[in-house]
Amino acid sequence: MSHFSIAGMQLSLPCGDNLTTIGEEITKTKKRFPWVDMIVLSELLTYGPEKKYAEKLPSKAEIFYCELAKKLDIWLIPGSDYEIDGDDIFNTTSVINNQGVVIQRYRKIYPFCPYETGVSCGQDFVVFDVPQGRIGVAICYDLWFPEVARSLVCLGAEVLIYPTLTGTIDRNVELSIAEATAAMNQCYVIAVNGLGDYGNGKSIIVAPDGSVIHQAGINKEIFPVEIDFALVRRNRERGLHGLGQPLKSFRDNSISFAFATKNNRKSSELSKLGELKIPKS
Repeated sequence: MSHFSIAGMQLSLPCGDNLTTIGEEITKTKKRFPWVDMIVLSELLTYGPEKKYAEKLPSKAEIFYCELAKKLDIWLIPGSDYEIDGDDIFNTTSVINNQGVVIQRYRKIYPFCPYETGVSCGQDFVVFDVPQGRIGVAICYDLWFPEVARSLVCLGAEVLIYPTLTGTIDRNVELSIAEATAAMNQCYVIAVNGLGDYGNGKSIIVAPDGSVIHQAGINKEIFPVEIDFALVRRNRERGLHGLGQPLKSFRDNSISFAFATKNNRKSSELSKLGELKIPKS
């Protein structure tokens, strides 16, 4: 069996401790759709985007989600929370299996600078295995950097999951990027956005041929879909619609990309762009 069912959960919640409400929503979703294997929440959903709620891991929230995952026999990617580690704060998502065990943690590599101030950059790409295949996870603004998706795919990811919190006018651009990412990497892309004061919804699930399976609206929505890992493998083997096979071309081409290193990027033409800061009038 190559199928694995994932439900995105697009909710509108205030800043503060939302654990009870989220727990009720997850429980209702599992009862309504008992065949769902995994539930994915949006970025910073548990407490909202305020660093005063940052905690060391394992935190109160992570322990809560672990207990819930075990009770309901379901995998959880509970959005993300701010994590304290020494002098650093990271935007971190936990991957919790259906036995209630944290099997991976991912720290957002590209915080939304210059707006997401005071958040350190993660350094590690994270993939994990479910019985049917391999999934990669990143967070929100990471979607804008194709190097992140390509790195996850080179590690074997067949599904890319992005807990997201976008409430700005560039959401439609992100939807286009999600479609392009799926097509370029011949994988599923799932970007679950928040609602309310900080998110404008429009969560999206894209198939490995770049077609949109579902795009949510701007209201509360639970959207379960069945992921077919065999479809990913067929697309990668035979090509998109029997045409381009970009992953094989990327693998087989002899070029080395000069600007993959930090030093080369810093000394490139990009150095002329100036400081990364919020524009002024």
